[in-house]
This record gives sequence, structure tokens and C-alpha cells, in this order.
Amino acid sequence: MERAKKRVLLFYCVEAEDLARKVAAQSDLIQLQSINWRSFNDGFPNLFIKNAHDIRGQHVAFLASFSSTAVIFEQLSVIYALPMLFAASFTLVLPFFPTGTFERIEEEGDIATAFTLARMLSNTPISRGGPTSLVIYDIHALQERFYFNDTILPVFETGIPLLKQRLQQLPESDVVVVAFPDDGAWKRFHKSLDKFPMVICNKVREGDKRIVRIKEGDPKGCHVVIVDDLVQSGGTLIECQKVLSAHGAAKVSTYVTHGVFPKGSWERFVHKNDDSAGNVFSHFWITDSCPLTVKAITGKAPFEVLSLAGSIADALQI
Repeated sequence: MERAKKRVLLFYCVEAEDLARKVAAQSDLIQLQSINWRSFNDGFPNLFIKNAHDIRGQHVAFLASFSSTAVIFEQLSVIYALPMLFAASFTLVLPFFPTGTFERIEEEGDIATAFTLARMLSNTPISRGGPTSLVIYDIHALQERFYFNDTILPVFETGIPLLKQRLQQLPESDVVVVAFPDDGAWKRFHKSLDKFPMVICNKVREGDKRIVRIKEGDPKGCHVVIVDDLVQSGGTLIECQKVLSAHGAAKVSTYVTHGVFPKGSWERFVHKNDDSAGNVFSHFWITDSCPLTVKAITGKAPFEVLSLAGSIADALQI
């Protein structure tokens, strides 16, 4: 017997409004709700959840975007408040877990801020239906699941199905090879992409420099797609592209779930003119997990956004 789908009231932060509207468009069972995001004169948040009485007995979700430390406090204030309004259940959707790369302590004095943020989210109050469900896409390290306590249930989703669907639409889909910039990316994604031939790169030290080399696989004559969970400056992707092209790749594209691109670093990838020789990436696919990046790169080649909206709508029915 098919389980009945639930009606969900979806709240969202200011940055995530476009994505929230796309999520709501996926199903009549998802209804957008609003919050007044205001500030007092001293800069601290002055927040108001509209129609709070209507939340009682309803399944509630919040779409967050922790793009900077400046917005985390106001969103946590809402996250902590919503389950306490007698919600039947509460789901927090945080597509990008921003401190995920800071998950290890390599020497005494290091602070694993992934653990810090996990503890903050773990303090979300329990709703009438039990612990909060926390939906995250392609978290940097799967072991970060254990940073959360029992009051929150991490649901780790992935954007890889969106990439696979897009690759099938390419005219040269039969000559696509997937490349990983390092062993970590291979461990993270290779099982989801096992139908494709693979190339694994790694960094080796030569004197004071770390040089990207091909460890395994052959890119010659193929459209090679570099896959990773996130991009910051993009330096590693560029070095991988150089090596792959030098070994005969016909085209090089890349996919990352999270286009972080601090300080506008996406600009180095934008196609400057019609000179294909100077445009090193044929395609650069990202998801809309980082809304500020999406607004910045819209309409700029080689970027293309693969929306998480359908996947998020499905996750809200878990």
C-alpha cells in the first residue's frame, strides 16, 4: 500500500526564496509560508513568523542558506522557534553544510568547526513528531553524520542524479569519462557513477610545489567531466583540466554540487569571447545549493544550474 503523502508548510530564508518557489512548484502539497525578516536599529534580528497558529498539527519545513556567519544567527532563531509551535514534524533543509571541510583536527589547537555547527543544529527543539530531520546535499565527509546528537536525524542526499541525467542529454554521451581530482572525491562518488569510465587524479609533491597527475585511467579522445562536492577558488579544477587536456581529452567539463566561489572566484571560469581555445571548460554544472552564486553566474557561460528543487520536494515526504 502506497503511503499517503503529507501536506508541508515550507518556510525559507531570504536568500533561498527562488529555490523555495521552485520546490513549491513541484507539488500542490507544499505551501509556501512567510517570515518577516527585520532588524532592530542595533542590527540584531527582529523576526516574526506569520500565521503561527496555523502551524499547529502541521508538517513544517524550513529551507536555510548559511552563506555567511552574518545570517546564521537569525536563521537559527527561526529554526529553534518553528518546532515549538506545536508542529506535527519539522524538517530542516540545509543544502550546503558550509563548515563540512573543517571536520578534522590535525594538530592540537585546531578547531573542527563542522562539529561546532553540528552541535548548534543538534540543539533544535524536538517537535511533537520527534527529532528534526536535517536534509543536507553531498556533505564533504560522510562521517560527519556522527557529529550530530540524537535530537536531530541527518538525511544525506546527493546531486549526482541531476548530473547523470544531464550527461545523458549530451550529443557525445557515449564518450563521456568521469574524472576525480583526488582519491577523496573518488571514494565519495565513484559508486554513484560506476557506469562511466573513470580517471583518477592526485597531487604529488615536486620540491615546494604540489603537481596534479593522472593516477589511473585514460582521457584521450573523450569528453571528461571532473566531479567533486564543492569548489572554492577552483585552482585544483584548473590544474586537473590542464593535465587532462595534455593527455588528449577532447573536451573538459566539471560538476560540483556546491559552487561556493568566495570573493567572486567564479569569474576566472567565465567564457570571455568566442575563442574556444581560451575557454577551457565546455560546461560548468553546479546546483542551486548556494543561492548567491546562482544569482551571480546566471546567463554566464559555461555555467549551468541543475536545480535541487525536485529532489528537495521528494525529501520533504520522507
